[in-house]
Amino acid sequence: MLEFLSESELMPFHICVVALFLLSMAETAGYYIGVRPSTFLKKISPHWLVESPLVQVKFSKVLIFVFLLINFSFAGYFLQLVMFATRQHFVAWYYVILPALVMAIFFTVFMIHCLDQVIKPKVVTNNKVNLLGRLATVSSGNARPGFSAQARVRDEYGQLHYVQVEPEFGELEFQSQIILIRFRKSHYIAKKISIPNHLFSSESF
Repeated sequence: MLEFLSESELMPFHICVVALFLLSMAETAGYYIGVRPSTFLKKISPHWLVESPLVQVKFSKVLIFVFLLINFSFAGYFLQLVMFATRQHFVAWYYVILPALVMAIFFTVFMIHCLDQVIKPKVVTNNKVNLLGRLATVSSGNARPGFSAQARVRDEYGQLHYVQVEPEFGELEFQSQIILIRFRKSHYIAKKISIPNHLFSSESF
């Protein structure tokens, strides 16, 4: 066991595991003393990253970082163990780090997509804000009659809101552009904006 832990080829993945333990301990201690690392990470996160559609999910962005560390360490260990089983020795870490990172990103995106489908949104739009007639973008899943999805929309002051949308008929796909036409109890009824056909306008004779 000690030989496994001391292998230099596994050191980047050991560091990820140690970072996870330190982050969890600091977050637990910070919860009681009022100084949490997650709050600091949110403050230093770039504005473009917070507004990115990829991370517009219903739970903490810090959790995405935790998922990435977990998946990166497990992917690295898995690849190195496969190499050891086939070659009877580990390969240099810089040969494994890029494939491990690709695997980690893939599984992280998959995990946050699955969780995003079952976790209720933390941000609740104020119903007093008039969003009818405004353009929105479906930011989570697909919506169809009886099954709503999350969409992001800006009000007249530029404030970003997250609302639940549902079509009257058909389906609203992920990332599709929609218009909010009326409000029904806890969600908006939306209509998909059709893309104009430029076939004839682009033809030249």
